[in-house]
Amino acid sequence: MKKILLFFAMATIIFTACENNNTKKEMNDNPFFSEWTTPYGVPPFDIIKDEHFIPAFEKGIEIQNKEIEAIVSNPKPPTFANTIVALDHSGEDLRRVGGVFFNLTEANTNDEITRITGVMAPKLANHNDNIMLNAKLFGKVKQVYDNQKDLNREVEIGNSQALNQEQVALLDDVYQGFVRGGSELNDDDQAKLRVINKKLASLYPEFGNILLKESNNYYMLIEDESELAGLPNSVKDAAAEIATAKGHEGTWAFTLDKPSWIPFLQYADNRDRREELYTAWMNRGKTKEFNTTPIVNEILVLREQKAKLLGYNNFAEYAVSKNMAKTPDRVYELLLGLWEPALEKAKAEGLELQKMMNNQGVGGELQSWDWWYYTEKLRKEKYDLDENELRPYFSLEAVKKGAFALSERLYGIKFIKRTDLPVYHEDVETYEITEADGTHIGIFYVDYFPRASKRGGAWMEAYRKQSGSGENLVTPIIVNVGNFTKPTADGPSLLSIDEVQTLFHELGHGLHGFLSDVEYQSISGTSVKRDFVELPSQIMENWALEPELLKLYAYHYKTGELIPQELVDKIQLSGKFNQGFVTTEYLAASILDMNYHTADNASEIDIEVFEKESMDKLGLIDAIIPRYRSNYFSHAFSSEGYAAGYYVYIWAAVLDADAYEAFVEQGIFNRELGQSFRDEVISRGGSDDPMALFVNFRGAEPSLQPLLKKRGLVKSDS
Repeated sequence: MKKILLFFAMATIIFTACENNNTKKEMNDNPFFSEWTTPYGVPPFDIIKDEHFIPAFEKGIEIQNKEIEAIVSNPKPPTFANTIVALDHSGEDLRRVGGVFFNLTEANTNDEITRITGVMAPKLANHNDNIMLNAKLFGKVKQVYDNQKDLNREVEIGNSQALNQEQVALLDDVYQGFVRGGSELNDDDQAKLRVINKKLASLYPEFGNILLKESNNYYMLIEDESELAGLPNSVKDAAAEIATAKGHEGTWAFTLDKPSWIPFLQYADNRDRREELYTAWMNRGKTKEFNTTPIVNEILVLREQKAKLLGYNNFAEYAVSKNMAKTPDRVYELLLGLWEPALEKAKAEGLELQKMMNNQGVGGELQSWDWWYYTEKLRKEKYDLDENELRPYFSLEAVKKGAFALSERLYGIKFIKRTDLPVYHEDVETYEITEADGTHIGIFYVDYFPRASKRGGAWMEAYRKQSGSGENLVTPIIVNVGNFTKPTADGPSLLSIDEVQTLFHELGHGLHGFLSDVEYQSISGTSVKRDFVELPSQIMENWALEPELLKLYAYHYKTGELIPQELVDKIQLSGKFNQGFVTTEYLAASILDMNYHTADNASEIDIEVFEKESMDKLGLIDAIIPRYRSNYFSHAFSSEGYAAGYYVYIWAAVLDADAYEAFVEQGIFNRELGQSFRDEVISRGGSDDPMALFVNFRGAEPSLQPLLKKRGLVKSDS
C-alpha cells in the first residue's frame, strides 16, 4: 500500500512539474508576458499569434484585479494619489493586449479572432463591471470626490495639496464613470446591469461581423464590357483585378467597398446596373442570410433597460448627458435647426438633376441610384469639372505628403519614414513623428487599403496613449486605418476628393493623440467628450483643398506637373456643390439615431416601419436615404461609443468651421496660431471643459454662421 501511495505521490509531483514547465514555456513564448524590446516599445507583430490573446487577456484581468485589491485594502485614508492615480495606472497589461487585439478585430480579422472576441467580450464586460460595481472601491473614490467638492482648492486634501485643473478633470471623470457604471444602484439592479452589459458586449461584435461577412460575400459581376460604358479606365482596371482575384478572369466585379461602388454610381451609364449595386448597398443587413434586425431590436431593448436602471428616461439622455450637448433637446435643436435649410437646398439640387434626366430623355423620377451619376454630370456641366480628372493629382503618396506638410507647418513636427518596425499586414507603413529638433513624439502606423479582413470606413486607434512627463513620459503609438482606392497593376492609388479629405480627417485624430501633453492616460489624447473629439480631425479637412496647400502636394503622378490653376479654381467654385445632399443624408441618419434612442417601449419598435416613419415625418425626399440605414448603422449598433451620438460630427462641424475662420483671418499656415491651437486644444485632451478650451483658443464661443456659409446653406450664398 505504501508503494502504491508513493507511486501516486511521485506521479503527482512529475505531472505538476510538467504542468508548471508547460505554463512557464507558454508564458515565455507569449510576447504579452514580457517587455517589448522593439524600437520605442511598438507591438512585436511579427511574433504575436492569435493563440496569445486569451492567455494575455486573462493574465491582464488577473493583474488588474490585484491592483484594484491593493487600492481597496490600503489602510491609509483615500487620497487623489493612492486612489485616483492608482486607478488610472491600473490595467496597463490589459490595455497593452487590448490595444493590439481590438484594432486587429477591425483591420485584419479572421475566424479565430472572431471566435476570441466571442469568448472575451462577455469576460471583459464582467471585469469592467467588477470594477465599476466594487462598493469599497467606489466608497474610496467618492470620499476623494466629496473632499475635493466640499473644500476650497487652496487647502490641503488628505496628504496632498489642492488639485490642479487636470487632476480635477481626472477625478470628475473617474467619479462620473463609477456613477454611470451603476455604483449607486442597489444589489438587485446591479445584478440586472451586469446581465445587460454582458449581452450587449456580445451583440456589438456580432452586428459588425454579419456586415463584414456580407460585404465579403457580395459582388456584382459584369461579363459584357458594354455594361461598363461611362466608367473611367482606372475604375475598370480595378474591377478587373477584383474579378480575377475572385476567380473570374476576363470579367469585372464591383463590391460594397466604397472605392468600388461609389465610382460605379458616379460614372456607369447603365442605370439598371447602378440600381442593382446601390440596392445591394442600401439593403445590407436585411437579407435572409445576413440579417441584423434581431440584433438591432435586442440592442435597443437592452439600452432602454440600462438607461432606466441608471435613472434616465431613455438611452439618448444617458449617452448625451456626458457630452457638450448635455441633453437630447439641445441635440435636436441643432439637427432640426439645420434640417430645413439643408433639405431646401437638397430639393433644389434634386430638381436640377431631374431636369437633366428629362433633357436626356430618361423616363421616370430621380432615384437614389441616379443621384451620384447625375451629380457628376451636373458638376461637369456647371463647373467643367470631372472629379476623375483630379485623381491623377491626388496619388496617395502625394496626399500623404500634403497632409504631413500641413502638420509640419502648423505644429512644427516632422514625419520620418521607418522600415524597421514590425507590422501586422504588408499594406501597413510606419513613421516616426518628432519635434522640429528631433525629439521623439511617437510612432505612426498607416493602413489605407481595403481587404476582406478589414471592416469598411476609416478610423484612428491608439496602441499606446501618451501619459506622464519627464523621465516618466510614455510616448504614443497611433494607427490610421482607411479603405481608399487601391493601386492597380498600371498605376498608384489615386484618391477621390472624398478620400483626400478622409485622409486629412484621420490624421487630425492621429495628431490629437500624438500631440497630447497630459499626465494621466485616462484623459489623454482623444479621451474627450464625444462631441468635441471630431474638432481636431474635421478642422484638418478645411486645408485639404486650399490653393496654397495644393501647390505643395498636388502633382500629377506621371508628369510631375503641378495641378493647373484652372482646376484649382474649379475646385474652389464647386466647393458648395451638392452640399444640400451631403448635409441632408447625414442629418437624416443623425436624427434617426436620436429617434431610436429617445423612443419609448423599444420592444415594440418595428425597425422597417420606424425608419420610414422617422423619415416621412422629416419630409425626406425619396431620392435621398439616410447615410446609414438601420440595419448597417455601425456607428449606432456596433458599439456604445457613437450610439445616440452620430450627431457629434455636425456639432463639431460648428466648432471646426468657426475655429478655421481664425486661420482664414490670420493666414492658413500661421505658425503662431497653429501653436496656439496645439497648446490650447489638441494637447489638452480631456483635462478641462471643452468649451473652455475652445474659448481659450478662439476668444469666444462658436457661431453657427461659419458652418452655414461654408456649406452654402444661407440665402446670401445661394
